[in-house]
Amino acid sequence: MTALVRLRLDIGYDGSDFAGWARQPGQRTVQGVIEEALGRVLRLDPPPALTVAGRTDAGVHARGQVAHVVVPVAAYNTVGGTLSRRLARLLPPDVRVWRVTRAPEGFDARFSALSRRYVYRVCDDPAGVDPLRRRDVLWHPRPLDLGRMNEASARLVGEHDFAAFCRKREGATTIRRLLRLEWTREEPALAAATVEADAFCHSMVRALVGALLMVGDGRREVDWPAAVLAARVRDSAVNVAPAHGLCLEEVRYPDDEEDLARRAQETRRVRTLGGASGPVDLPVSS
Repeated sequence: MTALVRLRLDIGYDGSDFAGWARQPGQRTVQGVIEEALGRVLRLDPPPALTVAGRTDAGVHARGQVAHVVVPVAAYNTVGGTLSRRLARLLPPDVRVWRVTRAPEGFDARFSALSRRYVYRVCDDPAGVDPLRRRDVLWHPRPLDLGRMNEASARLVGEHDFAAFCRKREGATTIRRLLRLEWTREEPALAAATVEADAFCHSMVRALVGALLMVGDGRREVDWPAAVLAARVRDSAVNVAPAHGLCLEEVRYPDDEEDLARRAQETRRVRTLGGASGPVDLPVSS
């Protein structure tokens, strides 16, 4: 029987030229590029498959993405602590594996996570966005009132059915616990939305940002996003913000190794408002 080891990978990438995280035939994806490099370094054919904390869409960036991979101990021992350095020589400049470590017992990059934190950045300077930031900042040509946006955001925090802000998937729940949704100014004309939740459904972050931008520039009232949320139906008036302004900044896990497997088990259960029952494969996406 082949002895195996589970590794944790901490990853960053510029999503501009990728067709998202997930491997797709004939497409350049983050997962595909990293798996190919791992296969070459570890001399494994086929390459080992990655499990990721959050599947990002085409154009979305990451500073704090996390994945795990299971490989034969013998293959890992041939490179040991040099794996991240060897990957750096093979990977293209728009993706980095910052660290490779042995994962603690019970660790699952996807299901052990406590929360994911994204930041969406918007420039509301009427002259436009800094050309050097054009790939990671959205230009919004109308001035934004962050006071109004934060007032509207506060009404969305908590555990809700976010069906109105998610792209529906058959058999998947849209109930999520939104832990933080807050707008700040990183620079005088650069607004940043910090969005943290236990998990996200498809397009949820960008749909929330799109709705709040309409509040910030005065096109909608402060109570409108909460009314959309309460309806639990996708509203055609909600514009999903473009992908390039979004970055996955951090994935948090339990500090105690004993809590990792327990957290993974909890996450795999179907969500209902105020309760849980039965297994489910929760989508985690931007």
